This record gives sequence, structure tokens and C-alpha cells, in this order.
Amino acid sequence: MILYLHGFRSSPQSFKARLMGQRMGELGLQEQYACPQLPASPAGAIALAESLIEERGADIARLTVVGSSLGGFYATWLAEKYGCRAVLLNPAVKPPRELESYVGVTTQYHSDEPFEFKREYVDELRALMVERITRPERYFLIAATGDEVLDWREMVAHYPGARQIVIEGSDHGIAEFADYLDDALAFCGVDASGKAVS
Repeated sequence: MILYLHGFRSSPQSFKARLMGQRMGELGLQEQYACPQLPASPAGAIALAESLIEERGADIARLTVVGSSLGGFYATWLAEKYGCRAVLLNPAVKPPRELESYVGVTTQYHSDEPFEFKREYVDELRALMVERITRPERYFLIAATGDEVLDWREMVAHYPGARQIVIEGSDHGIAEFADYLDDALAFCGVDASGKAVS
């Protein structure tokens, strides 16, 4: 099972989430892919992710959490809790610091739906901080030096020993994600022919 967690103010309509979902569909593995709409509350987002993992009775050895930006922060916490694999796409490493200035009401990126980020959510983020990863072989980081939102050097430093691809240039959304999709899926245990490889 692949559980995709989108970023801050994002949705399952994000470019990378749709691309991965489409590829899984082409491989006949759509039942093995989930990308929920995450609530603004970090505690709520984690609770939703955990309920999906439990609900599907996911075999942890075959579970990979893919996380983009803030979703990468959540994916790291889940990988440490469950001992599963994680693919991190320009992950947020220190979101309590980065999101403090976003407290208030705004809208989601892919709709006009209101999005409220409450002050207590910063404390919820602090409670999910992973200071140091264990078993780096479970992690695959894809980071872009051209990320205009987050610092790729912090990402690289936070996942020492993990498999890492550092893209020269690009952007926060990883516009060239299609070029790295099959690598990400292979790490998840899916090869291009649609067979589970691990």
C-alpha cells in the first residue's frame, strides 16, 4: 500500500499526487493507493493517516508513506512509529518554525475552500518532531536545490544515510516529478510492470 500525504494547504488534486495515482491506476494497482484530504490540524492529519493504515490492515513490510512538503514531515513521524518506508518530496523539516507566520484563515490551493491554521496547531507540530531518524535505509529523499519555500540543505542533513536524489534547480512542487516517479515507485516496492517487488 502507498499512502500519499499532500502538503500544507494542498489536496489530493496536487500535481504529484495525481501523477502517482494515475500511474498506480495504469499498473492496475489503484486499490493499493490512497491519498486523503488532510485536515489543517496536524494531530487530525496523523489520526486520519493512522486510521487508513489500520483500516486497510496494511502489511507494514509493504507499506510506504509518500509525503510532499508538510506531508513529508508527517510521513517521517509515521515511518518512525510503524517502521515502514517513506518517500519524501521536498519535505518540511522544521514546520513549527516555518508555519508560525501562517496562523489565521486563508484558502486551499486547489479550491476556494477556507483553510484555517490555528495557533494550537503549531504545538501539535512540535509534538510530531522527529529529531533523528532511525534505520535510514527506510527513507528515500527527493530534494530540489531550487525549492523556493524550504531549504534543501536542511532536508539532506535531516536524512543522513538515506537514499537521496538532489535535483539541481527545479522548484518546491518538483515540476519534473514524472522523471523520478518510477524510482519512487520502485522504492515503494512497485516496478514499472506493476509487480510488487518487495
